[in-house]
Amino acid sequence: MIITDILLALAVVGAIGLIAAILLALVSHFFNVPENETKKNLREQLPGANCGACGYKGCDDYATALAEGKETKANLCIPGGDSTASKLCEILGVVSQDVEEKVAFVHCNGNCAVTSKKAKYDGIQTCRAASALYGGPNDCTYGCMGFGDCAAVCPANAICVRDGIAHVDSTACIGCGLCASTCPKSIISLIPQNANTVVMCSSKDKGADARKKCSNACIGCKKCEKVCPEGAIAVCDNLANIDYSKCTGCGLCVQGCPTNCLKSVCFPALAEK
Repeated sequence: MIITDILLALAVVGAIGLIAAILLALVSHFFNVPENETKKNLREQLPGANCGACGYKGCDDYATALAEGKETKANLCIPGGDSTASKLCEILGVVSQDVEEKVAFVHCNGNCAVTSKKAKYDGIQTCRAASALYGGPNDCTYGCMGFGDCAAVCPANAICVRDGIAHVDSTACIGCGLCASTCPKSIISLIPQNANTVVMCSSKDKGADARKKCSNACIGCKKCEKVCPEGAIAVCDNLANIDYSKCTGCGLCVQGCPTNCLKSVCFPALAEK
């Protein structure tokens, strides 16, 4: 009797499993969505950094937008560079487009020698956590706090913290922008690789207040704005801003800056993708 019951139970379970398998096979057959081969091919060419530098959430979304013919360009993948853009254009059957190469830059020069702290911070050692407590421990609430959130997310190990502030190794940077999106102070930005001049400050305090907190701060004096022959610099909210498309690198603004918060630069080509 017991053996009969066991065999009956096994038969019932087996029948249920068979029916379920048949139903799954039927559902898979009739409700199958054909894979978009174009999207698949496009996705295979993208580096998989999912950095968002292209303006989409990740590589999958970017590939989907390209495959569906949405109004987007095939040269938006900065980490992939020109080689990736060329492959994407080939798949889409469009004219090849060069990528505007960019490099991450930290707009802060408030190192330990020129700024001070308003409090001692013993909390979680991250920039985001420290920033949530009255803007952070530094006198300047706009500057780098030096806990290295940006360095932690950099896939190329291109960022280090030195003298209290983050520094980007432009020869290693792949321009993904993860550091920029991670920084709670928004003092890191992607700037054109061929930029000639940069602003080493992010403070929007008025001149006197900014200078008290950091001797390297921009004081919004507008001297740079006045001497620029191309109109490439504008002071807004007490902070100099550069239009990289107009700047020719003449250096007049750098020479005239009383706090040395403007700097001439020459970034090497970005790292090989």
